[in-house]
Amino acid sequence: MNQAMKRREVLAAGLAAGAAVGAVSLADSGSSSAAQAKSSNPKARGNAIAVSTYSYWRYRPDTKLTIEECIELAGEAGFDAVEVLHVQMEDQSNKTLQRIKQKAFRLGLDLCGLSTHQTFVSPDPEVRKKNIQHTIECIELAYAMGIPTIRVNTGRWGTSKNFDELMANRGIEPRLEGYTDDEGFEWVIDSLEKCLPAAERCGVVLGLENHWGLGRTATGVLRVINAIDSPWLRATLDTGNFLEDQYSQYKQLAPEAVFVQAKTYFGGGTWYTLDIDYERVAQILSDVDYRGYISLEFEGKESHETAIPKSLELLRNAFG
Repeated sequence: MNQAMKRREVLAAGLAAGAAVGAVSLADSGSSSAAQAKSSNPKARGNAIAVSTYSYWRYRPDTKLTIEECIELAGEAGFDAVEVLHVQMEDQSNKTLQRIKQKAFRLGLDLCGLSTHQTFVSPDPEVRKKNIQHTIECIELAYAMGIPTIRVNTGRWGTSKNFDELMANRGIEPRLEGYTDDEGFEWVIDSLEKCLPAAERCGVVLGLENHWGLGRTATGVLRVINAIDSPWLRATLDTGNFLEDQYSQYKQLAPEAVFVQAKTYFGGGTWYTLDIDYERVAQILSDVDYRGYISLEFEGKESHETAIPKSLELLRNAFG
């Protein structure tokens, strides 16, 4: 009797163990299937969220932080990467560039973009030459810091008294008397073509932004990109710089985007406030398989200490 009971107990234990192993195997199989499904869909990881140092600096006299201070704040906030605003740089020596790169590396942050300014919309060849050289120097700065793309502009006619007046006119300004937009586009195309050898040599993609002037619209940006037709010139899409038909213009520019700047306006915008549905923007970008960075450009009046964490949460929810 005792031996029979022991045999039954051993058999029951074996069946239970087998069932447990089977359950574990099924669970492992399910996890493996889920993992495989996720790995087969690279977009499932979401976009990396960066922050532009402009978000802290904002041209305001009370927020003139250094690049390295901005990188530290970005690390504390939980961003994935940092975009550097070129005009904010106080020192462009190689020693400083490498220190900035090391700071980001130590904090686990990518340096993902360099936001530069230039204008090629000038009838003066010397002005265009100066801006071409400036852009090439910025390409080389990006290369030294391991940054893969720089934001570039077409430039504008410069007939506005100042930037505040330009914004009051919704980014529209009259042409220089005696000249046409067609001539302006020729200057821009010729100038950017002269920058491309440096871009290719350094492995730095130029991202032409919808940033006022001849690049105020998606059509204007695409006119330049299509005329040059180089993989080293693509688009930087700024969600805050289309003041009319914004979603249709996002769709126009999205297929050429290699970088996206996402504006937020907590506390009200410095010049204007746009209502941007970032889940809708995320879908537009997903539809063209955009997998790159989303870089926050906070442009509101609220303190960055409170506005930037809220902005990060907003973008994580939309793009994560």
